[in-house]
Amino acid sequence: MLRLLESLGCRVTRQEGIVHVDTRGVKQGDMPSDSVGVMRSSIMLLGALLARTGVVTMEYPGGCVIGKRPIDQHLHALRRMGVEINEGQEGFCARVVRLHGAVHELPFVSVGVTENLILAAVLAEGETVIHPAAREPEIQALCEFLIHAGGKIRGVGTDRLVIEGVLKLHPVRFRVPADRIVAGTYLAACLCAGGRVFLEDAPCTQMQSVLDCARRMGAKVLERPDGLLVEGKATEKLEKGLVTAVYPGFPTDLQSLFMVAMVNSGQESFIEETVFENRFRIVPELVRMGADIRVVGNRASIYKGNPLCNTIVEAKELRGGAALVVAALSAKGTGIVRNRHFIDRGYEDITLSLRDLGADIELA
Repeated sequence: MLRLLESLGCRVTRQEGIVHVDTRGVKQGDMPSDSVGVMRSSIMLLGALLARTGVVTMEYPGGCVIGKRPIDQHLHALRRMGVEINEGQEGFCARVVRLHGAVHELPFVSVGVTENLILAAVLAEGETVIHPAAREPEIQALCEFLIHAGGKIRGVGTDRLVIEGVLKLHPVRFRVPADRIVAGTYLAACLCAGGRVFLEDAPCTQMQSVLDCARRMGAKVLERPDGLLVEGKATEKLEKGLVTAVYPGFPTDLQSLFMVAMVNSGQESFIEETVFENRFRIVPELVRMGADIRVVGNRASIYKGNPLCNTIVEAKELRGGAALVVAALSAKGTGIVRNRHFIDRGYEDITLSLRDLGADIELA
C-alpha cells in the first residue's frame, strides 16, 4: 500500500517504527496497474482520491481469490454521492466535481464499502449516513484517525455512522493499533506446534471470540494489560464447531489457521464459513499433508486423519498461506510453501517473527 501511495505522488518515509506520509504531492488519480492488479485493497483509495483529485482511473482490482467480492457496491454507493463512472472491459474512470453527502442503506455489511464511503464522505459536502456500517476494530481506528485529523464522525463503534463533511483535513500523529489477525496468527501457531508465547500489545478485547475458541480447544490463555500469554497445544474437540461471522464473531481471516489447529488436535469437528464462499482453498493442500477434510457447500468437516507430514504445498491466498506455514511447522519432516508473495501482503516479516519463537524456517 505504501508503494501504491508513492506512485500516486505521496512522499513516504520510515524512521524508527514511524511512517511519515505527505499527501501534498497527489495531483492525479491514475492508479498503476501493477499495484491494482495484485492488491484488492487498492479499491479503498477510490473515495479518498475522488475527494482529492476529482478523477480516478483504475483497472479492476485483483488480489486473493477467496470469494466473489465484487466492487459493484462501491461504485453504486459513490454514484449516489455524485460520481460519474464509465466502466470498460478492463477498468473504469470515475469523475466528480464535488462529492455530496447521501444516505446509504447497504444491502449487507461490508468492511470495504464502509471504509471507502468513510474516506469519501469525510471531505464531501453535507452529511452522509452509512447503515448498516461494519463495526470491525479497523473501522473504528480509521474513524478515530480521521477525527484526530479534523473529520466529523458520529456513531463510531455502532452500525450507523453519520459523517459531516469538512473542507480539509490537517496533519496528525496517530498510533496504529495492534493487528488482531496477526496476533491470532501467532496464537494459532502455538495451538498447532505447542509451546509458550507472549504476544506483546495483543488487542485482547478485540479477540474474545478467538480466545474463547482457543480455550475450548485446551490452550491456556491469559489476558494481561501488556498483552496475551498463550500456552499449550490444541487437544480438545470443538463440540459446536467453528462458525465465522462479522465482528465481533469469529473472523474469517483466522478460519484456515484454526483449521490446522483442529486437524492437529486429533478431534473431529467442523467449520462453517459464512463470509466468503471460496475460503476453503487450503483444504486440498492439507489433505496432501495427511488431513482428512471433506467440504460440502460452506461446511468443512474435519475427521481423524494421519499426522501431518510435510511436502511441497502452494499458498493460494494470504491467510491460507500463513496457515500452511503454521501447518509445516507442526508437521513431520521439512516442508516447502510456495507463493510466499501472498503471505507477505499481510505480515511485516512472518519468518522473522516465527524464528524469534523458535521455528526453524528459511526463505527459499
